[in-house]
Amino acid sequence: MLVIKHAKDTLTVNTCELPKSLIFVCQHIADSGGTPWLVGGCVRDLLLGIRPKDFDIEVYGLKPEQLEIVLAPLGKTEHVGKRFGVTKLWLKEMELDIALPRTEYKTADGHRGFSVESNPDMEPETATLRRDFSINAMMFNPLDNTLLDFHGGQDDLINKKLRHVSPAFIEDPLRPLRAMQFAARFQLRLDRKTAELCYLLLTEAGTLPESRIWGEWQKWSHAPYPSYGLLVLQDSGWLSLYPELAALVGCAQDNRWHPEGDVWIHTLLACDMAAVIADRSKLGLQTREHLLFAALCHDLGKPSCTFADERKKLRSPGHCEAGVTLSKQVLGQICAPKSIAQFILPLVREHMAHMHGKPTARAIRRLAHRLAPSNIECWEMLIEADASGRSPAPASRPALSWLHEADRLNHHQNKPEKILTGKILIDLGVPPGPAMGETISQAYEAQLDGRFNDKESAIRWYSTYFK
Repeated sequence: MLVIKHAKDTLTVNTCELPKSLIFVCQHIADSGGTPWLVGGCVRDLLLGIRPKDFDIEVYGLKPEQLEIVLAPLGKTEHVGKRFGVTKLWLKEMELDIALPRTEYKTADGHRGFSVESNPDMEPETATLRRDFSINAMMFNPLDNTLLDFHGGQDDLINKKLRHVSPAFIEDPLRPLRAMQFAARFQLRLDRKTAELCYLLLTEAGTLPESRIWGEWQKWSHAPYPSYGLLVLQDSGWLSLYPELAALVGCAQDNRWHPEGDVWIHTLLACDMAAVIADRSKLGLQTREHLLFAALCHDLGKPSCTFADERKKLRSPGHCEAGVTLSKQVLGQICAPKSIAQFILPLVREHMAHMHGKPTARAIRRLAHRLAPSNIECWEMLIEADASGRSPAPASRPALSWLHEADRLNHHQNKPEKILTGKILIDLGVPPGPAMGETISQAYEAQLDGRFNDKESAIRWYSTYFK
């Protein structure tokens, strides 16, 4: 075990937990004359006691053709990043990314405008200068338990700071969005000078590929502290890319219901609560994304709907409906897949539905229908996040009775299926055509109202209604 002592705390890497295959590959490289270093996020995660999902190895002392010969007997290899000299090695139980140290030169605008040169004789400290943040610039040799930390990454992990490595930071406009998701994952605040460099990159934000933009936002939604990521956008000036979100800053609320402050602060708290709820409920990745982005968007309509009434009380009537179009715009700005909007927009539109009636069977059926393809279970989680994102007010679940009734009716995860179908109508002698479609629609409305609940009663209803 390697113990790294620090004046304030202690960081530890437990090498016993490293995969045996990883140690075998590193030893094979060392026996062949190279020096293997674990680099990037895997070193950060090991220091935090997190099991890395991926391992990156940087090899010093071997030329590209030598490294290729060394890796060939170990398993299937493929050059997956020829621009960056990256070789992927597939073993039985894992895959590794293996590269030589390299330098990068800015040759054009954008995330991909680089010229790359590999140099196996480069000094490790020089190689780390191309890394984005100090927490990602550490190197660890698992064979002799040596850790190299040229830029204070350990201190920054302990002090919860996200800080750039070198002035070369401004060469990649993706880095502010990477800062957002790193902050959300590890509860970090952005260093002031790093925030200034992020601001300088705003002019190149339009050059980013849509897939990379969504990739960083997707990681944000999987993180335990999403508010920290949103604060990075605010501190760096990148919140201006999302004017609908920026409008939440300073949008006042009635402190009787929202003692926490403006809509922006409420949104930060609601997103954090949504992450807590997602973890508690062990949500799958897609459902978690739906809940987190619904929490992000749920009050976007408030800035345009908020006013003071005759008693000087702030009100926001219609903000749920107004938020639907604005949510669609934000989802487009973060390059979310179009299919995601189908789940999030109904949640935004209906997030106050529990305030306008009781959870009768009819209300449950109609709500489940309006929410589709989302469902009442996810809707209730959003309402809990909304109601609980009001610190110092206590957490609450005001729509829990709706969820219980939906569960009793078996509509907590789906909308009611149509009972009266085209097949039944054909069996009753009704010819196919537009009139049949209209009949089925009218029958479904009657079903939602509780006029019938099975095939037999549906046929009786049809016979009476259309007689």
